[in-house]
Amino acid sequence: MNTAAELRTKLRNIDHRGYPAYKELRGQYNFGGYVLSIDHVQGDPFASPSRLSVRVQSNKAGFPADCYDTPEKRITLQDHLTRLFGKWVSGGSYQAKGSGKSGLLSVSRCGQQVLERTAVRIDNGNVILRFEAGFPANGRTINARELEKMLFDILPDCVSKSLFYANIDQDRMRRAICLCEDQQSVRQSLAQRGLCAFIADGSILPRESGVSEKPMKDSIAFQSPESLRVTIKTPHRGDISGMGIPKGITLFVGGGYHGKSTVLQALQNGVYNHIEGDGREFVITDDTAFKLRAEDGRSVNGVDIAPFIKNLPNKKDTVYFSTEDASGSTSQAANLMEAIESGSRLILIDEDTSATNFMVRDGLMAQVISAGEEPITPFIDRVRAMYDDLGISSVIVAGSSGAFFHVADKVIQMKEYVPADITVKAKQAAQAYYAQGGAQKLSGDASDGTADRTAGSGGGFPEFNAKRCPQPDMGLRREERIRIRAVGTSELSLNKETVELRYLEQLKDQEQTAALAYLLKYAQLKIMDGRKDLATIGGMLEEMLDRNGLESLFEHGDVAAQLARPRKQEILACINRYRRLNICKPK
Repeated sequence: MNTAAELRTKLRNIDHRGYPAYKELRGQYNFGGYVLSIDHVQGDPFASPSRLSVRVQSNKAGFPADCYDTPEKRITLQDHLTRLFGKWVSGGSYQAKGSGKSGLLSVSRCGQQVLERTAVRIDNGNVILRFEAGFPANGRTINARELEKMLFDILPDCVSKSLFYANIDQDRMRRAICLCEDQQSVRQSLAQRGLCAFIADGSILPRESGVSEKPMKDSIAFQSPESLRVTIKTPHRGDISGMGIPKGITLFVGGGYHGKSTVLQALQNGVYNHIEGDGREFVITDDTAFKLRAEDGRSVNGVDIAPFIKNLPNKKDTVYFSTEDASGSTSQAANLMEAIESGSRLILIDEDTSATNFMVRDGLMAQVISAGEEPITPFIDRVRAMYDDLGISSVIVAGSSGAFFHVADKVIQMKEYVPADITVKAKQAAQAYYAQGGAQKLSGDASDGTADRTAGSGGGFPEFNAKRCPQPDMGLRREERIRIRAVGTSELSLNKETVELRYLEQLKDQEQTAALAYLLKYAQLKIMDGRKDLATIGGMLEEMLDRNGLESLFEHGDVAAQLARPRKQEILACINRYRRLNICKPK
């Protein structure tokens, strides 16, 4: 291994040479307290920045083992150190001058969620930090003196203040880890208590704006209705009280702008832990929850949507349904069946982003258009069987239709951001409405319309094809080089093939999108063989990430510095939206 003094000598030897000479710096250098590795050197000062890493041995880093002895605590510590290094390095960025990206120093910018990232990895107490740096140049001529300032003056100070236990605010770090343990305690309590979600009293659900994840100032704190209040004991905060949403079918109703969608957004983000001060620290949702919506125009390949749509007039196959341009109803049906395939135990739905004809079908329409002429069995007729037969709960937001009153287990009204349990009132209103002949049953049944728990269930959930086996994209396998690009949380691309992700609302970070691109590439090149089904492929990727992290996607150790781990639900959703996906249809 080279010494830091040897790096300084190399820098002075290449000063004022052409930019490609920077590649001579690749390698590892011992700085005493840590090892600096120059892993990838950018091609010119205007290209993507160079990738560097710092490794601190456990005996020097000094972090106690009880700070990382569970996966959740390790991820929290990694997140905390990433934020800490980011705070210090932001002050040193661009202190070195030059053209293009000269002087840039950057690490992952963490949001309100605590995510596993490649930026910092704790391995048996050893700390690995990955970051990016813009190697300075004047035009395309090396300015080694400025890089020397970055690597010998600015970087050591940032590393010292963020990667050594003795030098950081230990109380703040401990608070982050204690919060993680409390959040994990609540998450583990959900299934034991028959809950699919929990919202603590005092939570701040509204956000600052549509483009900010920070909590809204002076907003109304959440308070649970007494009938739904549960108390959960945590290891550090003691008892935490709040609203427990039971498994089954829960309906949120109320007037516009009274907080229904705000609650749903908090629940869909509750699959992640949040940092202290977010306001949603104890909004905890079943971590397999999937936000379902219509997605006009998405590609669908070999999905069995027959439980909801069949007997299409053009005799199109709905058991192995494929299209390049799905409608609202077919896309929502495909999204739901894919969510089931991914192992989701909770479906979150807002009627505002749903296809109306997928969700309900009123009695008057059923009288005019007979059942034999309508290919869609609406969600309302399957939602009960989804829970009874598949164990999948639903949380539904409705503002304009009371259609789900008679199938819901709980009905919660949001009024000025305050929830009230109106289950009894809603059930009585629905029963009176149907008894008076105000409408026929939504399923089109022209019987007396008696409203009870099983009404509209449509019987058991139909059998469906749960094994879709994709063939690998051989064109992709023939490529010598695959270019990967991520644009926010809206899309990614492998070479020229774009994958639209804008409607996957639980993606929270561009680094998750970038990771999805690498995961899609890995699945196509390494796993897909026409025999493994998608559920198995998703499980294999999860197991790989659990065992070795996102680093396992990189064969030669040149790990991308800015990736964040997505959930299995988003991994499979990404694969399903790849337009060159080829599902094998059984002969």
